[in-house]
Amino acid sequence: MKKLLLLFVLLLTVNIMYSQDITGDWYGTLEIPGAKLRMVLHINEAEKGYEATLDSPDQGANGIPVAKTEFVENNLRLELPNIMAVYTGTLKDGKFEGIFNQMGQELKLDFSKEKSEGPKRPQHPTEPFPYKSEEVTFQNKEQDVTLAGTLTLPEKGNAFAAAILITGSGPQNRDEEILEHKPFLVIADYLTRHGIAVLRYDDRGVGESTGEFSGATSADFATDVEAAFSYLKTRKEINSKRIGLIGHSEGGMIAPMVATKHKNVAFVVMLAGTGVDLGEVLLVQQEKIFEAIGYDEEFIKINKEVNTEAYQLIRDTKDANELESKLESYFTDAIRKYPNFNSQINQGVSNKEYIQMLVDTYTDPWMRYAISHDPAVDLKKVKCPVLALNGTNDLQVDAAQNLTAIKSALAKGKNKKVTIHELEGLNHLFQESETGLPTEYGLIEETFSPTALEIMKDWILEKALK
Repeated sequence: MKKLLLLFVLLLTVNIMYSQDITGDWYGTLEIPGAKLRMVLHINEAEKGYEATLDSPDQGANGIPVAKTEFVENNLRLELPNIMAVYTGTLKDGKFEGIFNQMGQELKLDFSKEKSEGPKRPQHPTEPFPYKSEEVTFQNKEQDVTLAGTLTLPEKGNAFAAAILITGSGPQNRDEEILEHKPFLVIADYLTRHGIAVLRYDDRGVGESTGEFSGATSADFATDVEAAFSYLKTRKEINSKRIGLIGHSEGGMIAPMVATKHKNVAFVVMLAGTGVDLGEVLLVQQEKIFEAIGYDEEFIKINKEVNTEAYQLIRDTKDANELESKLESYFTDAIRKYPNFNSQINQGVSNKEYIQMLVDTYTDPWMRYAISHDPAVDLKKVKCPVLALNGTNDLQVDAAQNLTAIKSALAKGKNKKVTIHELEGLNHLFQESETGLPTEYGLIEETFSPTALEIMKDWILEKALK
């Protein structure tokens, strides 16, 4: 009898072990060089076994698909080809203890049911505001797009100077919201409190704006800025001769494009704007980020060599179909020459799939335009006052590379109303930072450097508009 009872208990224990419910939300923290990233794993029951998605709140990435979810004998395996990663963990005492492997780098990552809180955003202003805030819409008739935004106006006075905020790359809302930061909200609030009206708007196809973001280029986005400029000139509260442009990242490239077409643009502020084409920017960006993360020198060298030639193919080839064929052949040869160039091979992505992914990326209209467009050509034509700011910790748009090129191009155009500042310790989002890595952005509580805000405000009021 005792033997039968023992057998029953053992069978029950085995049954419980194999049928543990792992569905629900699991929370973990991934520690990488210079940063800690919150991770949220969502596991649901599927027709056969489980299915899952992964969120990285501090990177603004939600619903990352898990292609394969396996849970066998307390061992969990997740395959995430979209981010070139695999996770393996063992369930122990109600917690998954495991390793996150991304592009060959192994990092410890444990998941539990205990939720961790994200960082605060102390700079975000809250109502009531000491100024007027109005929801507005305006038309880009040239491309049949309706832009929706917010116009903030100082409480007292009239004939205000005004600034139009231009977002960086990727679909952005009017606050240029990223990782729970709202830098354009902070900028608009600060400038309006100091007497400058500000118009910020959702990118086309984002938020309340109409149109399609996908397929549009920087030249298309420039026509949206022109529509915003024309709209502000209709507002009786605004001095039409004192309207300027403030662009961040790609927006810093677009602002001079618009200023060359509209000679009555009062000023241009380039926040981490580019002075060389995107291909040149990306080569330095990749090198600096890979170095900061800790990739080996050989991989960095190969990546630079392969992409240098790929970017030149994009510049030299105007026909889209011809470019696709050339890139496919080029990357096929590159992988033969450098077998380790396929950084996703460990995640089950074949060379053919990897090549197609690269070709799709590099034949995108936005990418082709940005790599082929030289910002220096526009900068040489800009005659209004220009302020260019960048941070020494900007790993995306290198300060030394781009501020030097911006200064040179403006000088060749004989523009003497130029102010350039390289700000110590600021990253691409103009936050005080340690490493400058994008993975750090969401962990920093500061949204936008008060020093950069003050420099911008003082320059507009005391230099640009005098």
